[in-house]
Amino acid sequence: MKKYKGLLAILILILPTAIYVFLTYGKHNFTHLPYVGPQTDSTYHSIPDFAFVNQSNDTISQSDYEGNIYLANFVFTTCPTICPVMTYNMRRVQQKMEQYPNFMILSHTIFPEYDTPEVLLEYANKMEADLSNWNFVTGNREDIYSIAKSYFVNVMEDSTAQGGFLHSEYFVLLDKEGRIRARNDDNGNNIGVYDGTDDYEVGLLIDDIKVLMAEYNLAKKDKNESKR
Repeated sequence: MKKYKGLLAILILILPTAIYVFLTYGKHNFTHLPYVGPQTDSTYHSIPDFAFVNQSNDTISQSDYEGNIYLANFVFTTCPTICPVMTYNMRRVQQKMEQYPNFMILSHTIFPEYDTPEVLLEYANKMEADLSNWNFVTGNREDIYSIAKSYFVNVMEDSTAQGGFLHSEYFVLLDKEGRIRARNDDNGNNIGVYDGTDDYEVGLLIDDIKVLMAEYNLAKKDKNESKR
């Protein structure tokens, strides 16, 4: 009996601390995704202004994505290797997030000379993409390749590659201010991007989108409470 009383006394002493640590960790770590890219003082790397044409011949600019969490990637419609897998996995993410507001997707073609708006629309329909919050965009090749660097994604023409182009398989997660966000791995290193061809990483991405949404909801709640 004395043994159990002693254990109970220890639990009573440590329980408040354990609860505090849990709540603090949950608020400041679990619901926060680290920023990716260089930082100047309190300013984090963000995607510069852009303007491209989508599958409906509409001009899509940064203002269309402001206030939304979104995913970006780079593909081309004649890609014989990873692009179909990436697009199907992007559709998987879209379907998982369809009940959540303020979420969008932006897919850039790296072969704009061939991928006209009409071709992109045909491709999107073939892939059964929901175009209510997903734009497939084309434009000037130099502009597309330039902005790819801002996403820290590699794209290039290569006559020796299948399809004539080399590009990364990555999905990039952006917050509502156009800043890149990603989780840290088990070693504390920021992964930066998510492999759009890997089912496991796509699953992690879906979880991290929800974490990022929770971060905004928590910030909104804290702001409202501070006004009281």
